[in-house]
Amino acid sequence: MRLFEDRKQMLAEPGRLDWAMGELLAYATLLNEGYPVRVSGQDVERGTFSHRHAVLRVEDSEEQYVPLNHLTKNQAPFYIYNSLLSEYGVLGFDYGYCFSAPNTLVVWEAQFGDFGNGAQIIIDQYISSAEDKWRRMNGIVLLLPHGYEGQGAEHSSGRMERFLSLSAENNMQIVNCTSPANFFHLLRRQLKRDFRKPLVVFTPKSLLRHPKCVSVIDDFTTGGFNEVIDDNQAQPENVQRVVFCSGKIYYDLLEKQLQEKSKEVAIVRIEQLYPFPYTKVRELTRKYKQATDFCWAQEEPENMGAWTYLLRVFRDLQLKYIGRPESASPATGSHKQHEKEQQAIINKVFTLSAVQQPVTNP
Repeated sequence: MRLFEDRKQMLAEPGRLDWAMGELLAYATLLNEGYPVRVSGQDVERGTFSHRHAVLRVEDSEEQYVPLNHLTKNQAPFYIYNSLLSEYGVLGFDYGYCFSAPNTLVVWEAQFGDFGNGAQIIIDQYISSAEDKWRRMNGIVLLLPHGYEGQGAEHSSGRMERFLSLSAENNMQIVNCTSPANFFHLLRRQLKRDFRKPLVVFTPKSLLRHPKCVSVIDDFTTGGFNEVIDDNQAQPENVQRVVFCSGKIYYDLLEKQLQEKSKEVAIVRIEQLYPFPYTKVRELTRKYKQATDFCWAQEEPENMGAWTYLLRVFRDLQLKYIGRPESASPATGSHKQHEKEQQAIINKVFTLSAVQQPVTNP
């Protein structure tokens, strides 16, 4: 009851629509326009982090009520199922389902991003390569919770580097959104195009309730999906360093930027990693022509995340790296060590002399 009252209040104060509202609004508008929506995964009815609550249960009778099936008389159906603990079987089923229902938004959500490991055969053999091998288009959506919050090695990384290494010939879309409205437009874009491509989204955990990870109504009703989001507060003539980043780390950097009132560092969000938005990034490099440093900041170790991918696709910019050193494990198991590492990354971004030289091949 408290959660639904809070959602009502969001509409009364429309400057703070959160991630859950952005996602549910995407489903609701598609349903209202006649597009069915199907969502499956191990805890999707509630959402692993209790943000979705798409199914309500009466405590005494176990009766279920799905608000998204009670929008209008002529709406399309909304299907949502908590699935068994077999990522391989469930993702394989949903992938096949998506072939038979190309005008349905079919979503599979991993409980944590690295649970996609259990479905790696489906990803390798079908999702990433079926169009090239068999000319079979598919619009399945994978939601993989990803972000470094000190939860340990098994619950931090959705293995972004694996998906980026599989990306070529416009075979799929790899996205790491930072705003509810951008996520809203991304999900709608999946069905509004006249072709189908798999969509892999690295979704947030802590940002589900972050006070700055909100959008206003106008962001939903105007424009569309932004592949790149510029630093609108930056004045190009003052900027010495441009820091590209993606996902949750943006909010850590933003907090530091506001604390220090920094004018020398511009923070640019790459929302879509593949296909890489070359043209828009090029425009920004020309805009910040006074800058002497162009950097990539990430939470993941140097041999993970998007860094090696960016070295491959954006070779001529001479990007410098800011992030954790190489590691065999995705993350430390110590929360204290995590905080120490994370703060070191943030500090390095705003210390203009403290960036290593670009990594080069030996």
